[in-house]
Amino acid sequence: MSYIKNARLYLLLGLIIPLIVLPGCDKAEKAPEMVSYSKEIVPLLQKYCLECHVSGGSGYQASGLDMSSYETVMKGTKFGPVIKAGDSLSSTLVILVEGRADPSIKMPHGNREGLTPDEIKTLRAWIDQGARNN
Repeated sequence: MSYIKNARLYLLLGLIIPLIVLPGCDKAEKAPEMVSYSKEIVPLLQKYCLECHVSGGSGYQASGLDMSSYETVMKGTKFGPVIKAGDSLSSTLVILVEGRADPSIKMPHGNREGLTPDEIKTLRAWIDQGARNN
């Protein structure tokens, strides 16, 4: 008799447990789409950075940062790199555009409009994905 009760219990558990566990299986997070340097980051640099950060510009003269090409962006400033591939949180460029540094050096500098939250999210994603020249 106890064998039949145990069998029923196991059968019941065998039917109930999948109903509890399986609904979460189809909700796996999909990987974020790769951010394209040429299609998404270059337009941001053109909009916010290239007025000053090109050879001869005031930002270039102050920091040595030329943002006119992938190679020069990755080279960084005379003080060091501004992008740490794979780590947007500690990348100087993100710190400056988010205003986490001193307000006097928030980028873009002066009274210019800054990046929107979505644009910062795109920049961060690109850096976190390895800051590729794609």
